[in-house]
Amino acid sequence: MYIKDLFGNQKPVLSVEVFPPKPESPLDSVISTIEAVKDLNPDFISVTYGAGGSSRAYTVEIADMVKNKYGIETLAHLTCVGTGKDEVDDILAQLQSKNIENILALRGDRPQEGVAAKFDYTYAKDLISHIKAKGTFCIGAACYPEGHIECDSLDLDLRHLQQKVNSGADFLITQLFFDNELFYSFKERLNALGIHAPVSAGIMPVINKKQIERITNLCGASISPRLKKIMETYENEPEALKEAGIAYATEQIIDLLSSGVDGVHLYAMNRPEVAQKIFAAIKDVRGSCEHEHQLQ
Repeated sequence: MYIKDLFGNQKPVLSVEVFPPKPESPLDSVISTIEAVKDLNPDFISVTYGAGGSSRAYTVEIADMVKNKYGIETLAHLTCVGTGKDEVDDILAQLQSKNIENILALRGDRPQEGVAAKFDYTYAKDLISHIKAKGTFCIGAACYPEGHIECDSLDLDLRHLQQKVNSGADFLITQLFFDNELFYSFKERLNALGIHAPVSAGIMPVINKKQIERITNLCGASISPRLKKIMETYENEPEALKEAGIAYATEQIIDLLSSGVDGVHLYAMNRPEVAQKIFAAIKDVRGSCEHEHQLQ
């Protein structure tokens, strides 16, 4: 099923991301994650690449497992930097052969300096146009409530986003954020520009201070003062920080759901217990939102 139709048929759409292990590692950990997450009834599970595309060989295999073994809709990540058109077409053919209909089209990480890479595509919009021409897939794209770290301004980044949508992106998933007001302001800007593609809000629970600091430094997302205080208070108490981080993310999600968000995409970092606690905490809220949408 096309994910764009999920957004059309219900609200909110709740999804979870999993990522492959390193190429030399077995799939046991991600299989365990999927096994645990499937019982939460996510609307779809996205399957990312490893860092820098290091585990792309696993992406199709895991997406195939999610869709055809577990019967859950899946979203396969596909990056284009350093990937030639022939390789992209080969991956698309593999996905199509597995009846995988949804792709998150991304530029991807730039290769390290001195590393040879093929550049048939410059931006995500170029990859989106290529996939759209196939007429086979539903296409998701990334968006950035605070602007892309490499972009000079949020206004310029929004123009780039408009190009992605105009090129064929059917829905959007945001980069992680920790202040919902940033998301609401971002949505207002999208509406003002006439960008009406459904948007899933990307939420990452904080369970490790150093990990989140590293991720936010890489992607440019800001840490809210309230979350920063929580991280500083509990940084030497792992279990307390995990509990507080899950509670903070849960509060974010409940606020988003009560505000009529199109969807929530949970970056659970292959920690199924985190997803389980959050889905349990929002169970009644989720059910209420779905019921209200059906009545509309």
